[in-house]
Amino acid sequence: MRFIEQYCKTEFTSDEDFRQNFKTTLPERFNFAFDVMDVLAEKTPDKRALVWCNDKGEEKIFTYKDMSLLSSKAANAFASLGIGKGDTVMMILKRRYHFWYCLLGLHKLGATAIPATNLLTGKDIAYRIEAADVKMLLCTGGPDDEQVITHVNEGIEKSGRSVIKASVYGADEGYVDFDSLVESASDVYSREKFDAEYDPNTYSLIYFTSGTTGMPKMVAHDYRYPLGHISTAGFWQHLNPNDLHFTLAETGWAKCVWGKFYGQWLCEAAIFVYDYEHRFPPIDIARMIEKYKITTFCAPPTVYRFIIQEDLSGIDLSSLRASYVAGEPLNPEVYKKWLDLTGLKLREGFGQTEGPVMIFNNPWMEPKPGSMGKPTPGFGIVLLDDNGHPCEIGEEGEICIDISNGKPVGIFSGYHKDPELTHKVMHDGYYHTGDQAWIDEDGYFWFIGRGDDVIKSSGYRIGPFEVESALLEHPAVVETAITAVPDPIRGQIVKATVVLAKGYEGSDALVKELQDYVKRVTAPYKYPRIIEFVDELPKTISGKIRRVQIREKDQ
Repeated sequence: MRFIEQYCKTEFTSDEDFRQNFKTTLPERFNFAFDVMDVLAEKTPDKRALVWCNDKGEEKIFTYKDMSLLSSKAANAFASLGIGKGDTVMMILKRRYHFWYCLLGLHKLGATAIPATNLLTGKDIAYRIEAADVKMLLCTGGPDDEQVITHVNEGIEKSGRSVIKASVYGADEGYVDFDSLVESASDVYSREKFDAEYDPNTYSLIYFTSGTTGMPKMVAHDYRYPLGHISTAGFWQHLNPNDLHFTLAETGWAKCVWGKFYGQWLCEAAIFVYDYEHRFPPIDIARMIEKYKITTFCAPPTVYRFIIQEDLSGIDLSSLRASYVAGEPLNPEVYKKWLDLTGLKLREGFGQTEGPVMIFNNPWMEPKPGSMGKPTPGFGIVLLDDNGHPCEIGEEGEICIDISNGKPVGIFSGYHKDPELTHKVMHDGYYHTGDQAWIDEDGYFWFIGRGDDVIKSSGYRIGPFEVESALLEHPAVVETAITAVPDPIRGQIVKATVVLAKGYEGSDALVKELQDYVKRVTAPYKYPRIIEFVDELPKTISGKIRRVQIREKDQ
């Protein structure tokens, strides 16, 4: 029997059969590290679990037994530093293999992990330390990661808090050498303490995610969250124990646990990680698929756009049996070109940091290029108009999930420390996603856009408020509005419409100065690629900026 079958039925004959008979069985207590990784280590100790390589030619292959033992060592290492149930640990680990066993180790402790991207500046890190009461910060280190260490040090100093500092890949001044600590730790860690202190409401993960009306909000997930990804990996990606799955995602983003952690191991597949520095190399991605005989691949449409522009003659992609796309709307032209190149139909999926896959194209459906597919069984998704009424076929509305009889497995617990915002999105029996779509006569959903103006560019989610805040710190800027502009490669790019202070005039030199300033003040990927200088911004009678008017003009 396949491991996943203890949680759900896996064999279906049609889309209708899947929708009528799929159901996840939830155990009373669940801890992914103990109940999945340790069990698989007993069942198939020598089966590969993680294949890691980097752009320097290094390679490591970890079995399920390796991951089980290393996660116990990591748990003991964290515990020796005073980390326990409910403590928050921020991890900035790029694509280093340490992330996988360290997160498992934190799960064994009952602690709360806060994955974060290495693109954060000191200001970003300070905000997160204060907002989430971070007790420990684990990051990459050594000579190749001096910038990460610099930003972490700045963040801790700005926060004014006492935070345990540790690094991997090299001992840094003032940092615990976590590699050495793990190496010397015991590889035995019992689940007795976790069970004794078990609280179903304890957070396993907190992700900071961008919004438009304030600083990033904290999406909190409980310890049963991984079971929501049975749908993600089991039925959207339809993985099996023979697969080597490759999702392109850095560990600081929720897409990492979506695509290269929970669901994939629940399906007993092996996970592939390509650890590269700087900008993603499309031709190298194709070469990795050929070299390692990767069977399934998932990435944002932007990645496919770049790959299909490369000269792929001489590169064999025939090991791929399926490919998936998520993170931003899929252009039908990309779908067609990938189909021509590989013979594979891209299967689109939709979800959020707040949950697992919510809408997707399952194996028993015929994909419609550009459509997200149909709702995950058990999610009760409807489209509601501005008055809260269900939409008709073809009518645009907000994607909402029925939670009147309880939240579907995998949906977040709420926004940490913000009950008001939680109630704003969870009320009247629905979770309001804030995303807009329409449904066709066959029940397929089609994405329109983000209701709250969050920009999706090259797979990144960028909140206008953060970029606006950064620009407003520059003396030349008196007022600004950040919006998305359609882009054939990145999906969307960031545009800043700027009202200048007296004494300043718009010029190419000032555009460059403002762009560089944003890169220094906040994460560089957020900088506005387009800056337009105007005399005034369009506003409502109440004084609110009408970003929609700017977007409509740019269309």
